[in-house]
Amino acid sequence: METGRKRDGAALIALDWGTSSLRGFLMDGGGTVLEQRANAHGIQNLPQPGLPGFEQAFADLCGDWLSANAGIPVVAGGMVGSAQGWAEAPYVACPADTSTLAAHAITVGSASGTSVLIAPGVTYDPPDAPPDILRGEEIQIAGVLADRPDWARDACMVLPGTHSKWVRISEGRMTRFATYMTGEVFAVLTKHSILGRLMPADAEAPTATGAAARDAAFADGVRAAQAGGPGDLTHQIFAARTLGITRRMAPELLKDYLSGLLIGHEMVSGLARMGGDLIDKDGTGRPLLLIGDGALCRRYVQGLGLLGIEPTARLENTAPKGLFQFAIAAGLIAPAGKDHHV
Repeated sequence: METGRKRDGAALIALDWGTSSLRGFLMDGGGTVLEQRANAHGIQNLPQPGLPGFEQAFADLCGDWLSANAGIPVVAGGMVGSAQGWAEAPYVACPADTSTLAAHAITVGSASGTSVLIAPGVTYDPPDAPPDILRGEEIQIAGVLADRPDWARDACMVLPGTHSKWVRISEGRMTRFATYMTGEVFAVLTKHSILGRLMPADAEAPTATGAAARDAAFADGVRAAQAGGPGDLTHQIFAARTLGITRRMAPELLKDYLSGLLIGHEMVSGLARMGGDLIDKDGTGRPLLLIGDGALCRRYVQGLGLLGIEPTARLENTAPKGLFQFAIAAGLIAPAGKDHHV
């Protein structure tokens, strides 16, 4: 079907608007994605500064969808609702579910006359520890739980990334979570510290033997993290230099070792914070779900396996379904089998 023409059954435009990218989904009344688009106009890379940049990015991505489907509702999640976004959607406190997000969503008007409903982020603010926040992941979680009441009852979700999130789910609600700056720390150490001087900038595509060696170096890092004591992280990080200087590890494997060390420390801490009784290799215990990029999640599967944990499932792009559930909770879309008029 040609872009810009009315798409039969189109009922929702959903935007996953992050820091570095903008993704749009044209969806029908059952939650099926009819068409999707993406560009690099995240909130830190708008086509022009300030509010005009958000207006232009929205129009460039969705203008023909809007003109071809008059009155179609639009929802958005992610950093677009941050203090640096189009409009700030303040955080809501744990425990929170999709209905909570809908009840505290904000509406921003666009130059086209279309209103955009923006989901808030979530905060976990225990009295005996510093607060934590997430924004965007709550939409992904809503997508995961939409069709799985068993997972909604009791589960742990891990969302690897620049800032990895470990989230505890109970009775359909996010009850607590912890953030780990694993990806950002890895980037800083490899690009802006002395460690990176021994690491090849552009490693060749691994052969089967090379891939096995990289996996082994990653595993060494995870095991070092598992064996580490309190406060050992910065001492252990230095091994990513000394292993190279002493030639005990090939330069092209040092990044994998460092990745295993950082991810390993995250997993040791995250598993402890989320509580015991997670799924083990015998298949018993609380479900643990991985949500995110395939290559990165593969590393977490490998690392968790070394710690005796077998993830229940690995899911990639759950944002469209989560945005659809958000729209239902906000009354913009009727649940399946029900008529609704906005």
